[in-house]
This record gives sequence, C-alpha cells and structure tokens, in this order.
Amino acid sequence: MQPVHTRDELRAADEAAIAEVGLDTLVGRAGAAVAHAALRLLGTAYGKRAVVVAGRGHNGDDGRVAASMLRRRGVRVTELDPRSLPEELPACDLVIDAAYGTGFRGEYRAPSVPEGTPVLAIDVPSGLDSDTGLACEGAVRATETVTMAALKPGLLMGDGPSHCGTVLVEPIGIPVAPGGIWLVEDRDIAAWLPGREPETNKWRTACLVVAGSPGMLGAARFSTGAAQRAGAGMVRWCVPGASPEDLPASEAVAMAVPGTDFADAVLSELRRCRSLVIGPGLGSEPGVVDSVRRLVAEAELPVIVDADGLGALGAGDTARQVLGGRKVPAVLTPHDGEYARLAATSGAERLPGGDRVAAARTLAEGLGAIVLLKGSTTAVAAPDGETFLVTSGSSRLATAGTGDVLSGVIGAFLARGLDPLRAAALAAHVHGRAAGLGLAEGLVAGDLPELVALVISGAHG
Repeated sequence: MQPVHTRDELRAADEAAIAEVGLDTLVGRAGAAVAHAALRLLGTAYGKRAVVVAGRGHNGDDGRVAASMLRRRGVRVTELDPRSLPEELPACDLVIDAAYGTGFRGEYRAPSVPEGTPVLAIDVPSGLDSDTGLACEGAVRATETVTMAALKPGLLMGDGPSHCGTVLVEPIGIPVAPGGIWLVEDRDIAAWLPGREPETNKWRTACLVVAGSPGMLGAARFSTGAAQRAGAGMVRWCVPGASPEDLPASEAVAMAVPGTDFADAVLSELRRCRSLVIGPGLGSEPGVVDSVRRLVAEAELPVIVDADGLGALGAGDTARQVLGGRKVPAVLTPHDGEYARLAATSGAERLPGGDRVAAARTLAEGLGAIVLLKGSTTAVAAPDGETFLVTSGSSRLATAGTGDVLSGVIGAFLARGLDPLRAAALAAHVHGRAAGLGLAEGLVAGDLPELVALVISGAHG
C-alpha cells in the first residue's frame, strides 16, 4: 500500500523538511525530477520547444528550476505567468503546468494547448483540488503528473483520474510520516491475505450468508458463490422463508429459517462460523427488519451488512443504537443513496458530497462501523479515521448483483482472519481486479466469483 496525504499533512512535512535541508535544496530536487520527466516526454532535447506556466508559489519555483535545466540541455523554453495568459499557448513540443499546486482554491481557466502536445503537471494539475479531486471548469488536463513526496487524495478521486494522466511519485527527500490514508495495491493481496494452513479444515474459515427471499435467489447465489471462491471453507446459506429443497444445488449448505423471525435460528448456527453476511435480497418486511437488527446487534463475530440489510438498520440514531453495542465493528457497504439514508438526521437526507474521504470517515465515526463507500474510487474508513482508497474498479461493475459478490468476498476475507477494515478494503480491490479480467462489454455478476479466485490465486503464486 502507498501513503496518501492531504494538503495539511504535506504542508507540515514540507515545513519540517525546509527547516532540515533548506528550501533551495528541496526546490532543486523537485525541479530536477520535473526536468527528467520532461526530457523523457520530449524524447530528445536540442531544438525542442517547451512552455512553462509558472506561478508565484513553490510549485512555480519547481517549474522555473526545471525550465533552467531544460535550457541547459538545449530546449527552447518560454516561461509564462498564469495571471496574464493568452487564450491559446504558442506552438511547442511540451507544456509544463506549474501554475498552482496543492494549495489551490478557487477558479482557474487554463489556456488551450496545441493539439497533440503533452502536458506535464507538477504536484496536481492546476485547478484540481488536491484533497477532494474536484476540478474547476478550466482545470488543466495533464498527460502526466509528477507529484512530490506522496500521493494526494485528489489525484485518485473525483475528477482527478481524468485530469492527472499517469502519476509519478517523487520522494525528493521529504520524510513524510505514514498518515491515515492508504492506497491499496496488488502486492497487498499476498501480504495481507493468509494462505491456507497445512492442517486446516473447512470450519476454520466458515461464513454464514443470510440473503435472498423465496423466488428471489439471485443476490443470495452471488454472495454465497463469491464467499466460496474467495476462500471460505464452509458457507452456510440461509434464505428466510425458503426450505433447503427450494434452493438450487450448490456447494453451499442450505439451512431452513423462518421467513421473518429468523434471528434466533441464525444466532444458533453462528457458533461454528467466523463471519456473517447479511442483507442482499432480503426485502424490507417489518419482521425481516427486526431480525436483521437483532442479528447485527447480537452476533459476536464480524458482520457485513449490505443492500436491504443497510435499509433495515434505519437512519441516524436508529442505526447508531443497533451498531453501538458491538465489540467488533460491523462492515457497512453503502452506495450514495444508502449512505444518504444512513446519514439522515431529522428526516433530512445527505449525499456524500465532493470529499468522499471525509464522508466515509464522518459516517464511520458516527456509527462506530467500518464504512465502505462505493464509487469510481472506493473509500473505506474506520471509526478512528484510518482510511483506504481503492482505485481498481471500473464501469464494468455497474451491473446488477456485483455488490452482492463484493459482500461475499468481504465475508470470506473476514473468515480467513483479516481485520474488518483490511478485509473490506482488500475485497474491494480484488473485486475491481476481477472485473478487469472479465469481458469489457457484457460482464455480469455471475462471472465475477471465478475471476475473484483467479486474482487471489495469481497473487499467491
């Protein structure tokens, strides 16, 4: 995993580094990193033309140092002030955006760039908020971004990915302490997920799934299949109101429970299990809602609450009451609409807004739960503020049932021994990687469980 740091965290690290080695040294290192990236994009130096838009702050200083180095290599450099720019930049072979850095707030309209000319941004593309990823209308669209010291949230969220291009992190000697936000990477799969022990048995990683309803079995099938493919050695499958004979043949072991008042029956089965998945396809009957709330409140093992389960928790104070007595934080997996209901107070619904890290953290702290806020970049936050970002997903996952698959993967990872925060974050990453192995068009939820198994198997060699 890589650390991701907010504007305030990096400002403090900058000040400490300046006090230790001096501003000129840091600017020199940053400018050299930018010049190196620029020369790579130019291919050759002598006779090439570059335009550097350099503002007044340290970001502009980095651009001016890079401009000086490029001149010494034979590049013809034009420097421009962002306060007095033409509508269109002059013909050139490269544009270096050093107008505004991580401290930017407000509006900026970048001039148009000659067609086909690459743009190299320093730290963040000018006009992009480095914390939220929200871009103003005229923000720079870069081919590459050289960012100093560590990744910024805004490069990974919102408009960031479409504005920053390829991101290169240059340490430049700023000793950034690990912060509270992390980016999940492929190497974390093998590092976090324990392999099977030689003398293990199926019950060591058992997961119980409470999902579906009579005649509505799709969500339950997706969750149970995903839990199996993600490494749960035993999956118990409960569809309230359905008898085992009603359920299709499966490696999961079907269990009959009442249609509404099923909490006691499920609680009695949890003694041999390591995790509980509850919610996909359950419906919203009052008896179902009551049973979900009891199970979430009383189950002493890790619980994943998804889909109809989130609706059953209720809003605001009701959800806090259900979740408040748990010894192990539950994992909640809302999309934006479900987030709004969970966060509602006094009958008012709130969408997550631009800062999705802050949104996930606020709800996690308020409910005392792990919150996995789904999106193009998924934010997974703990009540203490520790947060993971997941960027492996894509629009391929925008199809019915994929969230049910995710809940099953989280359940398996919890059963395999991961703590709730890492289980949720790693499951989201694997889920996105699995979609990337599937069909570019026409991927359906039923394709994903086997692809999940391929991703995990590949990580473990």
